[in-house]
Amino acid sequence: MSTNRKALVIGCRGQIGIELVMALRTKLGQDNVIGADIQPAESVSSEDGPYVQLNVLDAEALRACVQDHAVTEVYQLAALLSATGEKNPMYAWKLNMEGLLNILELAKEFKFRLFWPSSIAAFGPTTPADQTPQTTIMEPSSVYGISKLAGERWCEYYFMKYGVDVRSLRYPGLIGHRSAPGGGTTDYAVDIFYSALKENKYTSFLSENTELPMMMMEDAIRATIQLMESDAEKIKIRSAYNLAGISFTPKQLAEEIQKHLPGFEISYAPDFRQGLADSWPNSIDDSTAKNDWGWEIEYPMPRLVSTMLEEIAKKVS
Repeated sequence: MSTNRKALVIGCRGQIGIELVMALRTKLGQDNVIGADIQPAESVSSEDGPYVQLNVLDAEALRACVQDHAVTEVYQLAALLSATGEKNPMYAWKLNMEGLLNILELAKEFKFRLFWPSSIAAFGPTTPADQTPQTTIMEPSSVYGISKLAGERWCEYYFMKYGVDVRSLRYPGLIGHRSAPGGGTTDYAVDIFYSALKENKYTSFLSENTELPMMMMEDAIRATIQLMESDAEKIKIRSAYNLAGISFTPKQLAEEIQKHLPGFEISYAPDFRQGLADSWPNSIDDSTAKNDWGWEIEYPMPRLVSTMLEEIAKKVS
């Protein structure tokens, strides 16, 4: 891609958005990455680069933003996540679907490159749970997952019918230290580090042997940028690529933490999020992403845990 890239990140105040904006500004320059979110501009620090208040459901405001900033690529991250979405399914569907369709329409018109995140939530209880393949049965049981599956189909449709250069990843559970969790079922894997360092104990809302695919946020951001910078002819999947990190259970994560904090204790009190987690895969086959554009993880479990403890210790202290 040319050096005159201008990126718009919608949902920039979310868990992924905060870190993606930082990484893109390091790469493209502060003034070439516009952060956008629903929060008023005066409540967001603009020291690091431009910010606009934007509602992804406002198609005309989106159009004006794309035109005013001569945007060449858009990252549409605004969404209601799994656990939050179940509390307000109609709004989750509206935000997740109409937001995507608004952006796809603009991408058709203005020819910018578009990233939209899918999720392992697009799978369901009938999906093969172990080493879930790229192409498989997908019957999600949450409104979040349903919206992600529908979104994948819309992305592929706009590519095939209109030539929109849209790219997507099925994110696993993401673990980061720079922002608060955003209401997802995999948030226990972030919460646990704060509790471990503050109280030396944690109560998990998932059962001890619930295995889920997880990934360090740094790996997810790197994969996102790598996908967006890959030559178009390498992108063979226009719905969403499987993306795997490492799979573990709450019990296994606690055991790794105990290597650093020997007195750490974990207990289990599964809630409604257990049903969501039970419908998702245990592990993911991301060989298609590896073969098509060279994806590889850099944070196996020991590095992930030591990094999280080190970084969150700075906040807690």
